[in-house]
Amino acid sequence: MNITDLMSRLGVDERAYASGDLVVETPIDGAEIGRIALDSAENVEAKIAKAQNAFLAWRAVPAPRRGELVRLLGEELRVHKDDLGRLVTIESGKILSEGLGEVQEMIDICDFAVGLSRQLYGLTIASERPGHHMRETWHPLGVVGIISAFNFPVAVWSWNAALAFICGNPCVWKPSEKTPLTALAVQALFEKAAEKFGDAPDGLSQLVIGGRETGEQLVNDPCIALLSATGSTRMGRDVGPHIAGRFGRSLLELGGNNAGIVAPSADLDLALRAVCFAAAGTAGQRCTSLRRLFVHEKIYRSLVPKLKKAYASLSVGDPLEEGTLVGPLIDQGAFERMQYALDRAKAQGGQVSGGEHVGDTGYYVRPALVEMESHDGIVMEETFAPILYVFKYSDLDEAIALQNSAAQGLSSCIFTRDVLEAERFLSATGSDCGIANVNIGPSGAEIGGAFGGEKETGGGRESGSDAWKAYMRRQTQTVNYSTELPLAQGVKFEV
Repeated sequence: MNITDLMSRLGVDERAYASGDLVVETPIDGAEIGRIALDSAENVEAKIAKAQNAFLAWRAVPAPRRGELVRLLGEELRVHKDDLGRLVTIESGKILSEGLGEVQEMIDICDFAVGLSRQLYGLTIASERPGHHMRETWHPLGVVGIISAFNFPVAVWSWNAALAFICGNPCVWKPSEKTPLTALAVQALFEKAAEKFGDAPDGLSQLVIGGRETGEQLVNDPCIALLSATGSTRMGRDVGPHIAGRFGRSLLELGGNNAGIVAPSADLDLALRAVCFAAAGTAGQRCTSLRRLFVHEKIYRSLVPKLKKAYASLSVGDPLEEGTLVGPLIDQGAFERMQYALDRAKAQGGQVSGGEHVGDTGYYVRPALVEMESHDGIVMEETFAPILYVFKYSDLDEAIALQNSAAQGLSSCIFTRDVLEAERFLSATGSDCGIANVNIGPSGAEIGGAFGGEKETGGGRESGSDAWKAYMRRQTQTVNYSTELPLAQGVKFEV
């Protein structure tokens, strides 16, 4: 695990992470892997101002030309996929295939954005006035602030930045203070792409390193036209009102207490595999991780023992080693929150299988399956750890109502071969989540579909269909190509 060689191949000078107040440790074994200088408030202000100056130039560049920069970024990511994916694993603890998969997401969104750069279209609108026509046009919005979380340390930046760049906007990025090395690497790759592009304005991509105070500075700075923030619902409650108070825009991707339903007709082998990945993958540290499972009473005794057996067989250990399926939790705080949740579940009568600490170094845990009777208390709180609460249900309407009773509304799924059940789940009276899946788990979204959720998940959407509109401002234009001046709604005003 030679960080110096890895960072060098990614284009990061060792001086950028050799000294500073922010100590970076790998969750693999707790070893120190870097020290980074924190940005002062003055530095952050200067970087935002630099991004604002870049906006004045970048907004005038034709969108297809802006797409060329993103294409070049995608090429850099392709060349450095193995190294960046490995760094993601070292810094966040997710298994190597997931680290590589995260970089692939970055490549995918770059490809997606390049295509969109030629499709930032508006509408032509029929006018009620003779000799007039109307149209809708979309213009660059301004500087986009990005606050990302540790669990997807680079992909979340790319979901926002790739679209922001082709829409004509610079970005100022505050990564999680738990995963700043990957941010340094991504910034270096962007700078390589910008150099090849040739005439990208200086300051188009800015990186700021800091904690809560730095995030608050982005929230409160009027030059940040849109702030995209990924984190907890608690964070969203702080961020949203402050941005609204200055009439800025926010794109909030917050918590998810996601549920799945296994119906009597389900393919149980398929459901078993999907549940294991959705609940235990990334050590349960995805906002789309499966946290609640409703199993029909007719198949409960068949499926749940198999789930327990599968959970017991999951390989927990070094995420860099081939065959490992569950890496470590990010830190001691995550481990303590998991144990606290399991203690509360036991106090509520839950029967816990798994959840114990594994190994001698790092915060490795066996994924926990908890059979519960009551759907309340700790069950209604999102714990960012591999805990799956399992319940019996007898009626589909009952299961859907329980699923929807969570405060968040991010992702959901049902396993069934009954078309009526599937369509009921996907209907307006079914899942109230932003993502609803049939015969796959709630995690593992593709960039082709809009990602985000409802209720306390924040309502934001990244990637997919018309998500680019969040990064632009809409203008309605009316053109009079006659010598007359008819007024709308038949108003008469003669001078």
